[in-house]
Amino acid sequence: MPSLHLTCSLRHSILTPMNRIPVISMPSGALIMLILRVLRSNSLHGYAIAQRIHVLSSEILQVEEGVLYPTLQKMLLKGWVTSEWGISETNRKVRFYSLTAAGRKQLQAQQSDYDRVTEAIQAILRTA
Repeated sequence: MPSLHLTCSLRHSILTPMNRIPVISMPSGALIMLILRVLRSNSLHGYAIAQRIHVLSSEILQVEEGVLYPTLQKMLLKGWVTSEWGISETNRKVRFYSLTAAGRKQLQAQQSDYDRVTEAIQAILRTA
């Protein structure tokens, strides 16, 4: 199964030599929740955040840089994450992002809302 590329655009496909990779829109709130979740255990740089989401989703979700970095900037401005410059495992200068107390609180709130919405959708799908 090919990866799903997460963008803020309308549904479309990216042509590749081997196949068409589906591209889906994901609400920015869902991406924020995923980023907060992967930062819960340790600080990561942007590429590592995207890779962690990809791996944890069984390689189904793939976050594009054009969506990731503006989202991280928004999260910085809201105080949900902090950042500091450091050196990556490949010896490159990168920005490491860390979850703040406000970010932990936001994660709990978003996860609770997500769980409620998911339960409601499942109830409809079971009965419709």
